[in-house]
Amino acid sequence: MSCCSTDGTCSTTNAAPATAGTATAGISTVYSVAGMTCGHCKATLTREIGALADVLSVDVDLGTGQVTVSTAGEPDDALLAKVIDEAGYELTGRAA
Repeated sequence: MSCCSTDGTCSTTNAAPATAGTATAGISTVYSVAGMTCGHCKATLTREIGALADVLSVDVDLGTGQVTVSTAGEPDDALLAKVIDEAGYELTGRAA
């Protein structure tokens, strides 16, 4: 379940800042993710997606609602969707 309310406010008061890794090699895939509105959302998705095998870096852009994932090989869209869903957000597809 997302920490954010329907009005876009965060229900946490001490969200940890997100740290996105930087990758110089690999495959970068951009996904559209619904439900992200605050720094806590960014930190949660960076942590959860970054913990997956083969993920080299994660960059969450709250303004566009997009998450860029760099992987060592082809990304597993179904696994990413599951992890994002379990974190309380919705992967709506690959960004065009």
